[in-house]
Amino acid sequence: MMRFLWVVCLLLGCTLARADERIFYQPLNVDASLSQTQWRQIWQDTARQGARTLMVQWTAYGDSNFGGPTGWLANSLKLAHEQGLNLVVGLAMDPAYYQRINELDSAGLAMYWQAQLGRSLAQQHALRQDWKLPVIGWYLPLELDDVHFQALDRRQTLQRQLEDFADKLDAPLHVSAFSAGKLAPRVNGQWLGDLAMNSVHVWWQDGAGNGRLPPLIRAGYASALPCSVGIVREAFRQVSAEGQPFRADPATPDASPAGCHPTAVFSLRYRPWGKVILDNQRKAKVGDVQNH
Repeated sequence: MMRFLWVVCLLLGCTLARADERIFYQPLNVDASLSQTQWRQIWQDTARQGARTLMVQWTAYGDSNFGGPTGWLANSLKLAHEQGLNLVVGLAMDPAYYQRINELDSAGLAMYWQAQLGRSLAQQHALRQDWKLPVIGWYLPLELDDVHFQALDRRQTLQRQLEDFADKLDAPLHVSAFSAGKLAPRVNGQWLGDLAMNSVHVWWQDGAGNGRLPPLIRAGYASALPCSVGIVREAFRQVSAEGQPFRADPATPDASPAGCHPTAVFSLRYRPWGKVILDNQRKAKVGDVQNH
């Protein structure tokens, strides 16, 4: 059966991508307690599982920069590169991002985004000059959605801001988005496809982790995406109730063929070989950071 699928896929020009070829890692301060020996083993196991690219969610979260140029995160990412992993490195994240974009009108949202892009540009300069990481791409941790960007004028303003921001970077820009059912799948696909045509790598989160949308609806959104938009397979299932601090358990990500789409997995913490990271976090009784 699998051989038949491979033949069909070759005839149709699609790919059966390795699910973990690209994997996200979301740094938490508690991860600093892991040793360099543990990190080396984690990255060895990650590469052994077929990963080629590590996508780091952020390197600054509010006031925390995870030890800076000589800190644990910088050292860990250098170890990851030594194990053959390419690095797409995240920039600056405002912990109040989702609260702030809920409160702002269109003009306020544009100003807020411009300020946050300025913070991320400063972080990118610091990463190049001080951290000296071998980066092949930059990830902007300010996630897009069809709730706050439901209005066309907001999407158009955002596109201009992202294009301008990408032009200032020395490596490709990556962003991610998720769907809440507020835009029709075709409109959502067109929006993300337009972003992806302008020097931006766009990743759409499949929504399996929180299950807010039924599987059939999620599949409709996925099928409406142009080939230029990648799909992030979520390897967790949310167990916290609405309004409670976010908490999730590991789950097997969707392994069905992605057709022409690049794929990635969120996140390392929930994968079997990343269990030491999650166990360390649980031991310290630190909650997960909700990715959206």
